Amino acid sequence: MKKIFGRKPVLEAINSDIDIEVIYLAYGQHGEIINQIYAAAKSRGIKITQLSKEKFDKLFQGHNTQGVAAIIRNYKFYDIYELIEQSKKSKYPLLLLLDSIQDTHNLGALIRTAECSGVDGIIITTNNTAPINETVEKSSAGALLHVKISKVKNLNRTIQLLKDEGFWIVGSYLSEKSNNYTEIDYKLPIALVVGNEEKGIHKLVADNCDFLVKIPMKGKINSLNVSVATGILLFEIIKKRVS
Repeated sequence: MKKIFGRKPVLEAINSDIDIEVIYLAYGQHGEIINQIYAAAKSRGIKITQLSKEKFDKLFQGHNTQGVAAIIRNYKFYDIYELIEQSKKSKYPLLLLLDSIQDTHNLGALIRTAECSGVDGIIITTNNTAPINETVEKSSAGALLHVKISKVKNLNRTIQLLKDEGFWIVGSYLSEKSNNYTEIDYKLPIALVVGNEEKGIHKLVADNCDFLVKIPMKGKINSLNVSVATGILLFEIIKKRVS
């Protein structure tokens, strides 16, 4: 079983189709969001249990709960073919591929950025990727519940599958061969690949991309946090598609 902590993330979970077993509240919780949690849980038949502050703190020690925690049974991962088919309902499908993101805070931030930018789905790898856990849920600020995620064993094979399905693969990769990220035509079915916090995307993954892009740097440090860089790229894609 997995846990969700915090008032807003729990409310987001209730309002989604996620399977919640029970919600725990520390005794004495009040406020507008707490009232919304009670109302939403009641309408969906979700059990709410109040615990004494001592028992609640002991049960969820070490977590920033804001006095609220939800127990969920499992996170639903989507089949890759289902994800692709659903993405094609968009005028310009947009998928985000994560190559070996290993920090849970970064993964949560990436999921949040993807949801805010309207990404149709996220593809992660079974190995060398941070687990979907409470930290990811918290860092995503509830976005995890609204984004479709698929797990694959081999990212390069998935890239070939996406190409066969009409997607153009754009990789974030710092090299002399990379184009300025503003110079690409994004009015196409796009799969954007971003990579590991330290090493970036793998060389073979980069070789399999149709386009490589980079964000010009003006400071002395030549790299951005992966979630920041991804946000810049995704919102540039949005900008080009509406212009």
